Amino acid sequence: MTCLLLCLGLSGYAKDDYQQDAEYLALRDSMHHAFNDSDSAKFFPALKELENYLLKQGDLHAYYTQRCNEIVFLMNQQRIFEAYKLARELSRELREKKIDKEMYMAYNMLGHINRYCGNKEEAKKNWYDVISMMAQEGYYSSMPPIYMNIVNVALDDDPEEADSLLDMAKRIAEKYSPDRVFDIETRRTLSYYYRGDIERFLEGYKVYKEGEAKGQSSVHGREMDVFYTAYQGHIDEAVKMAREELGDEGRDAITMIYEKAGRWKEAFEALKEQTASSDSIDNVVLSNSMMGIRDEMTIYEAERKADKSRLYLLSAIIALLMLLIAALIYIVQSRRRHLKQLKKAYNHALESDKMKTAFIQNVSHEVRTPLNIISGFAQVIADPELTDSVEERQHMASMMQKSALQVTTLIDEIIGLSLIETTELTHKDDEVNVNELLQETVKEHKIHANKNIRLQLDSALPEDFSLKTNINMFRRILNALMENATKYTTEGYITLKASASEDTLSITVEDTGCGVPEKEAERIFDRFVKLDSFKEGIGLGLPLSRKLAEQLGGNVVLDTTYKEGARFILTLPI
Repeated sequence: MTCLLLCLGLSGYAKDDYQQDAEYLALRDSMHHAFNDSDSAKFFPALKELENYLLKQGDLHAYYTQRCNEIVFLMNQQRIFEAYKLARELSRELREKKIDKEMYMAYNMLGHINRYCGNKEEAKKNWYDVISMMAQEGYYSSMPPIYMNIVNVALDDDPEEADSLLDMAKRIAEKYSPDRVFDIETRRTLSYYYRGDIERFLEGYKVYKEGEAKGQSSVHGREMDVFYTAYQGHIDEAVKMAREELGDEGRDAITMIYEKAGRWKEAFEALKEQTASSDSIDNVVLSNSMMGIRDEMTIYEAERKADKSRLYLLSAIIALLMLLIAALIYIVQSRRRHLKQLKKAYNHALESDKMKTAFIQNVSHEVRTPLNIISGFAQVIADPELTDSVEERQHMASMMQKSALQVTTLIDEIIGLSLIETTELTHKDDEVNVNELLQETVKEHKIHANKNIRLQLDSALPEDFSLKTNINMFRRILNALMENATKYTTEGYITLKASASEDTLSITVEDTGCGVPEKEAERIFDRFVKLDSFKEGIGLGLPLSRKLAEQLGGNVVLDTTYKEGARFILTLPI
C-alpha cells in the first residue's frame, strides 16, 4: 500500500497573521505527530481542535485542507469506505456552500481513493478535473503534484502519456514553482529504469546526485539509489535497501530487480509475495467496505422505522388538517354564495329602482305630449264657431291620429315590458303566412312614414311560405323594427327583406336613416336606451324585439357592416 502524506495546502494562499501564533503551532504539531504515529485516539481530537481554530481565523482554505488530512489518515489505515464517505460529504458541502475555489480538494481525494481501489481510469478522470479546476482558480503552483499522480497511474499502461504529463508538469513548475522541477526530473529518471532505458537512467541518476550534492531533494531519491545499486550488480544489497527504505512500495521494486537480474525464481517468489500482499489489502478494503455498508444499513433501518412512525403521525395530522381545510372551504364558499346572492338581490333591487324611475320619467313625458295634442285639437274641432278650411281640419285629424298611435305604441311597449320579464313558456302553434304578414306590416307603416321615404318589400320567399310560431309576438317584433326605422329615417328608403335557408328564416329591416355607431351596437338593446333623446318613445322597442325573438328561438342583431343607415336582422328557426 502507498502511504499518503499530509496535505499542506497551496503555498501563499493561507493567511499569515496567525501562523506564528503559539496556539496554532501547538495545535498543528499535535495533529502532525498523531498523523505520523497513526494514532487514531490522538489524531481525531487534535484535528477537530485545529479545524475549529482555523474556522475562527476565517481561513477556509486551511480548514478544508485539514478535512482532506482526515480522509488521507483513514486511507492510510485502509478504512476506505469511511474515507470515501468523507470525500463525498466534502464534495457535497463545497457544492452546497458554493465554495468553488476549494472544490478541487474533494476531487483530488476521490482520485486517491479510486487509485487505491484499482479504478485507474476514474482516478485519472478525477485528477484531470482537479487540474481544470485549479486552472480556473489560478492555482498553477500546485498543479505539478497532480500531474505526478496521473503519471503514477499512466506509466504502466501508456508511457507516452506519462512523458507528456511530465513535460507539462515541468513547464508549469519552471514558471510557478521552480523548487518542484528537481523532483519531476527525478521521477522521469525512474521511468527510464522501469522501461529498461538504462543509458538515460544513468544520465538522470548523475544529474540527481549532482543536485543532491547542492542540497536538493526528491521523494523518489531512495528508490533511485535502490535501482542504481541493483544496476551495479549488488542485487541482494538492493533488495535489502528496498525492504528497509521503500516499505510497501518496495515489493514492486524487488520483483523488478530480480527480473532484470535474471533471477527468475526469486522474481517469482517476490511476485507471489507482492500478489499476496495486494490480495490482503484488497480483502481488507472489501471487508472494511462491507462493514461500512452493514453499519450504514443498520442506521438506515433504524431511521426507516423512525421515519415510518413519523410518517403515520404526519399522515394523521395531514388528514385532520385536510378535514379542517375542507370545513373552512365549505364555510367560506357557503358564505361567499350567500354574499353573492345578497349582492345579486341588492343589485337587482337597485336596477329595478332605476328602471322604475326611468320608466316613470319616460312614460310621463311620452304620454303627456300626445294627449295634450289630442286634447288641444279636440277642443278646436268642438268649437261651433270653427271656420277653418277642410285641409286644416284634415291636418288636425291627422295629428290626432298620429298622437293616438304614439299612445297606442307606448301602451304596446309597456305591455311588451311585462313579456320581457316573464319566464313562462311561449306557445308557437300559429301557422303564419309570412309574405301576407310582411305586406300588412309595410302597408300599415306607409301611412305614418315620411312622404319622402320609399317603404318597400323585397321577399325571396315563395307566396305560400308559412311558419309555425306565435303570430302576435312575430307581429310585435316586425312593428318594433319598422317603427324604429320610420322614426330615424327622414328620406331615402326603408326596405323589408325576407329570405330563408334550410332551417332559418331571415327578415331584414334596412333604412337610410341616421344609423347607429358601431360601439353602440349592443347598448341599443338595453332597456330605456335612446341615442336621440328628442325622439319619441321610451327606449323599449329594440329590447322588446330581441327578447321576443329569443323566446321564439331566434335573435335580433344590428349589422355593423352596413354604413348607409341601419340594418337590423331578425332570424327565426323554421
